[in-house]
Amino acid sequence: MPGEWADRGFVLRTGRFRERDIWLKTLCRTRGIATLFAFGASRSRRRFCGCLDVLNTLHCRINTTGNGHFFNLQEAVLLAGPQRLRRNWQRMGLAANCLRFVETLGVPPENATEAFELVEDLRYTLENAPHLSPLFPLFFRLRMAGASGLAPGLQICGRCGASLDGEALFLVDEGQTRCPRCRPAYAAYATELSGAGLSLLRHVLRAAPSAWPCHDMPLPERRACAKAIDGFVQYHLGLAFEEGRFRRI
Repeated sequence: MPGEWADRGFVLRTGRFRERDIWLKTLCRTRGIATLFAFGASRSRRRFCGCLDVLNTLHCRINTTGNGHFFNLQEAVLLAGPQRLRRNWQRMGLAANCLRFVETLGVPPENATEAFELVEDLRYTLENAPHLSPLFPLFFRLRMAGASGLAPGLQICGRCGASLDGEALFLVDEGQTRCPRCRPAYAAYATELSGAGLSLLRHVLRAAPSAWPCHDMPLPERRACAKAIDGFVQYHLGLAFEEGRFRRI
């Protein structure tokens, strides 16, 4: 419905249309992802003050027009943004990868607050953490899946309900894990996880990016965790990362 509302928004992506206008793909804290149109923003110094950049958190005053699906950004105030991150091209690449995943996945209003807090912590981590895990982008995809209510079952055996303390088999297509006693004779989409790998994925699912471990792990464990996450995201979220972009499959 037409009307005016205010919210905090995290800028995922921006672009220009016409000569003076800018559009922003924004993750709003209470409403999820929305495209905001800032008319005259490329020349405005009073309403926007040069704050419409990717990775910024804004306080937005928005006017809804037409059928309720057109959002006109009336005013924006910068609340937070990176200080050094934009000068680090490697970490900006990681940021772009993670933000594009959020945009492609989509965030409905019911999951917006958790996703918003997650991307703000993502920005803080990329800017301040001295080291990052080689699996950082995959960790983020797994954590976003959890924030969307699609977390895999990693705590107990999906068949007998026993607690999982050591090695286990992750069934990608079922999104659950099996203990050694309940392993199927054949599984087309499965990944062996060590106790350490299983514990790591559990931690990633419940923690913010700033609390994820930054140390590397043995190559076999790293490959197993990467295979489990990538397979789960492709099978259950329908997203694959190919040729530098995410596509629906």
